[in-house]
Amino acid sequence: MSSKKPLLICVVGATAIGKTSLAIKLARAFNTEIISADSRQFFKEMSIGTAVPSKEELDAVPHHFIQNKSIFEDYSVGDFERDSLALLKILFEKNTVVVMVGGSGLYVDAVIKGLDNFPEVPSKIRDQLNFELAEKGIETLQRELKNIDPEYFKKVDIQNPHRLVRALEIHRATGRPYSSFLRKENPERDFNTIFIGLTAERELIYNRINLRVDIMMADGLLDEAKSLLSFRDKNALQTVGYRELFEYFDGKISLEEAISEIKKNTRRFAKRQNTWFKKNEAINWFDYDTQPNEIIDYIKEKNAL
Repeated sequence: MSSKKPLLICVVGATAIGKTSLAIKLARAFNTEIISADSRQFFKEMSIGTAVPSKEELDAVPHHFIQNKSIFEDYSVGDFERDSLALLKILFEKNTVVVMVGGSGLYVDAVIKGLDNFPEVPSKIRDQLNFELAEKGIETLQRELKNIDPEYFKKVDIQNPHRLVRALEIHRATGRPYSSFLRKENPERDFNTIFIGLTAERELIYNRINLRVDIMMADGLLDEAKSLLSFRDKNALQTVGYRELFEYFDGKISLEEAISEIKKNTRRFAKRQNTWFKKNEAINWFDYDTQPNEIIDYIKEKNAL
């Protein structure tokens, strides 16, 4: 290989916008492999509700970090950063290009920019926050975070209790907002990165999300969620598509209401994804229906491939 750094093509954007399809076309064009940076797709027990690529898509090119863990295993963003960097080192020995794809902005940033250094938090603080979550509900934690750290509140998934507890425990342990610990300078990586972002009108994204949820239900999401009901306390299941159906199984809402809530919460999730990625000025944005060859030519031209 030449002395020139290898290239990581990072495909990002909101859920249901077509990232998987584009990533496969890019990987085939550059004869390479795909790293998934979608934290919901790590877990093998969760297929339908996380929109795991189809067997045909997975067979088209080698994929990594899809359904490689169990919901019974703890797997953090720090673990993903470490494992991804180790895998990239191996992949770059045989490829000058690798594709990474996903809508989990924090996981993408961990690989590209490195993780931030946070202090250790006494377990009693986390236990107290989890108690408050159980007793008073997620809205209480949302209000607290909005008051003490409005900067992080704007970009975090406020429907994810795990993220809320993490941000609040840091503040309670240190007296400083979570956002103040976020890294200001990026570490040097032994690869270059080009970001390719897919975008579309909000209404179109929302329509694609609604259709995807209907397809998930037709494909058996209800049965999948039912099989996971007894494990609902696991971090992996604190996510859209499962929480709402658990509420249905509890008799708190109708199935029709649960499906409506899944659609609404997925739309909110997409909005937060867009907010996260729009802050990254390095992303090269393309309309969702741009011809793949146009994007391939753009990447080649920008990186002299």
